[in-house]
Amino acid sequence: MKKITLLVLSTLPLAALAHVGGHPHTHGVADSFVQGFAHPFTGLDHLAAMLAVGAWSALAVRPAWRAPAAFVALLVLGALAGFSGLWVPGVEPMIAASVLVLGLLVAVHRHMPWGAAAALAGVFAFFHGAAHGYELAGDGGAAAFGALAGMAAGSAVLHVAGMLLGHAVMQRHPWVARAGGAATALLGAFMLTRLAM
Repeated sequence: MKKITLLVLSTLPLAALAHVGGHPHTHGVADSFVQGFAHPFTGLDHLAAMLAVGAWSALAVRPAWRAPAAFVALLVLGALAGFSGLWVPGVEPMIAASVLVLGLLVAVHRHMPWGAAAALAGVFAFFHGAAHGYELAGDGGAAAFGALAGMAAGSAVLHVAGMLLGHAVMQRHPWVARAGGAATALLGAFMLTRLAM
């Protein structure tokens, strides 16, 4: 557990640098990569979804790495779609739904064949990626691709942290999975409620 906590905490100082979208970058590709890497750690919706994918995969998907790998791949594809100007309907509701559904999957340890699990994770990831692609479109050039590479790497780190948490804690203490999954699902439900207002 100490190793997991140290891994997650070691990445938190990067959160202060996360400003992927909304304004042009004035630094090089390396700075854009660092900002993109930090971005998944700074939004509660993205942080919760990434950790939930990892934890659920550790608890209920075999082999455990396939759903997180599909998430990262489709995250990149969705970001490229958004970056290219493709309009993807329902981005915000799907992000909120992903937090709700993934939280429920962690809470109930819902087992699924790896193909179905990867497809579900991938669909949600596409919408997460599209949201970031819209943001990156304003940056343009190599800086945008540096930020995208960083975002994919940061997401992968969170998936691994979720998998470690699932293996080290949640498998031994199922109540932690139920409580964490329920809290994540409640966050998703709250996000959906706010969107409906």
